[in-house]
Amino acid sequence: MSDPGRVEQGRRQILVVDDEPIISDSIATRLRAEGFDVDIAADGPSAVEASKRLVPDLVVLDVMLPGFDGLEVCRRIQADRPVPVLMVTARVDETDMLIGLGVGADDYLIKPFSMRELVARVHALLRRSDRGAAAAAADVMRVGDVRIDVQERRVQRGESEIHLTRTEFDLLLFLAERPRAVVARETLLEHVWGWGSAGESRTVDSHVKALRRKLGGDLIRTVHGVGYALELPR
Repeated sequence: MSDPGRVEQGRRQILVVDDEPIISDSIATRLRAEGFDVDIAADGPSAVEASKRLVPDLVVLDVMLPGFDGLEVCRRIQADRPVPVLMVTARVDETDMLIGLGVGADDYLIKPFSMRELVARVHALLRRSDRGAAAAAADVMRVGDVRIDVQERRVQRGESEIHLTRTEFDLLLFLAERPRAVVARETLLEHVWGWGSAGESRTVDSHVKALRRKLGGDLIRTVHGVGYALELPR
């Protein structure tokens, strides 16, 4: 493992969490070749400890781990501070994906995956994180009885505050900036996630389902075969 005290100024720190050494070492080697500082954890408890100690810019997190699983790891590290999380898993069940997104994962990668794809996702998540940190907007947007505080990244519907993950907030904001406009899934992937692939549209669908579950099913309209639109009261 790298010594966190020797991280070069300006270099990004990534924590890779996987209990299979061949996989974690392969991911770490590729990310180091991309210029990142990388540490590895092999189980749930050590992953949470490493996240607190290293304060990484991003976590690549396997779902199946000894100690406790990646979902619990994600829940604990997000409770400590918001951090971009890319979950990697052999599970393809949509329920598992929704649970992961619900505890704060920003993106999902299904095993087996190419290192090129993983690197692209990592760069995209970091770009999104940078844009969010640099945003100086102080606007409060309203969509019917939904209030979106852009600067504080808080959402209310009526009198109730709604807890959204980083990606859910970004998706809602992107749609809210284009009320009633139909936005294609590929466009959402490009602008919200930072990458575009028609074959990954399920990622968008899963996040929309999560938003509907939290905000109500009347807010986002599905345009079959195209994408989604944010509804406004008439």
